[in-house]
Amino acid sequence: MTGPLKIATWNVNGIRARSREVIEWTERERPDIVCLQELKATAEQVPPPLRDLAGYWCYWHGNKAYSGVGLHVSKDLAPERPEFSHPPFDHESRIVTARVGTLAVASIYVPNGGKDYAAKLRFLEAMEAYAVSFSAGAGSLVLCGDLNVALTDIDVHPKERRPDVIGQRPDERALMQRILGRGLTDLGRALDPENDRLYTWWAPWRGLRERNIGWRLDYVLASAHLARRAVACPSYREVGTSDHAPVIATFRSDAGA
Repeated sequence: MTGPLKIATWNVNGIRARSREVIEWTERERPDIVCLQELKATAEQVPPPLRDLAGYWCYWHGNKAYSGVGLHVSKDLAPERPEFSHPPFDHESRIVTARVGTLAVASIYVPNGGKDYAAKLRFLEAMEAYAVSFSAGAGSLVLCGDLNVALTDIDVHPKERRPDVIGQRPDERALMQRILGRGLTDLGRALDPENDRLYTWWAPWRGLRERNIGWRLDYVLASAHLARRAVACPSYREVGTSDHAPVIATFRSDAGA
């Protein structure tokens, strides 16, 4: 994979409510790979214009009114349909992976932990094991999505910082650091290390989004070779009506490395 590459992730908080927004966004941005989370719909419930999104190989993995992930690969990037699959730790339709040549990409929706915190920790532990298993082979790995953990205090607005609140607890943050320690780079922070207003989620009340009082919960984590090619990974707070913003990572071609 030698050309420039654009990988996008977005927790849409209901694909049926956001279908037109997703279509317009993909037409405008034309990501090579689109990772979506919190579909709250089965594949059959995805609106027809989006179910087979023009120019993409589409894969929908969801439940009625709960959880769900999507992963869509541009036909320009992959002339033939990629192999889509689910690691053994997938539950509640929370992860789908695709292989495109030597690149493996996962669209991930980590449980928020409010109803079953132990299940969240188990999922993060399994993500670490998945990263370890991949690192033994060749190629590049990208883990994208709503990981439901603010990695450090800089990833939470000062007014929202509470170390006992799920999403900021030391044990889940430690698991995230362990995942990164398996050869992955948090591109958002690596490319914008001093930005203390880089957030991707805002509680939907009191104008918190307009005032940018939020958390950074959505990530693009990339293995070393690909991370060296990354040139941008911003959050687009102005896009869409979900409580999450899309995040888009852009990578230069190998020729520019």
